[in-house]
Amino acid sequence: MAFWIRRGMRVLDLACATLLALMVVLVFGNVVMRYGFDASITVSEELARWAFVWMTMLGAVVAVENRGHLGSNLLVERLGPGARRACLLLSQALMIGITAMLLVGSWQQAAINWPVRAPVSGLSMAWFYGAGVVFGVLVLGLLLRQALRTLTGVGDEELAPLQESEDVAQIQDLHLDRSAAWRH
Repeated sequence: MAFWIRRGMRVLDLACATLLALMVVLVFGNVVMRYGFDASITVSEELARWAFVWMTMLGAVVAVENRGHLGSNLLVERLGPGARRACLLLSQALMIGITAMLLVGSWQQAAINWPVRAPVSGLSMAWFYGAGVVFGVLVLGLLLRQALRTLTGVGDEELAPLQESEDVAQIQDLHLDRSAAWRH
């Protein structure tokens, strides 16, 4: 299972990179057309916006799997393993609930907007809201897997304190270096 998840994350990484490249080409091309030729590509703004939404949602799926979202361990690092597990389960349950609400809302919006056409491209607006549906389905599966691992004790390495951001680590290193310099 872990092999297929890693492979799926690589596919999502590639999709995000492709969407980013598409956005750059569309927006830059439109800027060149406007200022260089006094014309524009009408559909580029709409498609760039859709690519941004899809890239954001797919990137968030990868971040959930890699546990790459911001977090704070101010309280959790002071707790024992049992309390850490309880906090992790609570946070996973909250994320599952919020993701389920987002999935239901995105599904409803996609269904409502199926007959609605985008103003420029003429594509169904359901494709726009479909990004939330894809996000919800994938993240719900990942979160349920993570919660099951936490309940069974398989993911005990996740109970370790969160890694601080690079900025905080650099600040701490600077303060440690200064305190060492004052001793000499």
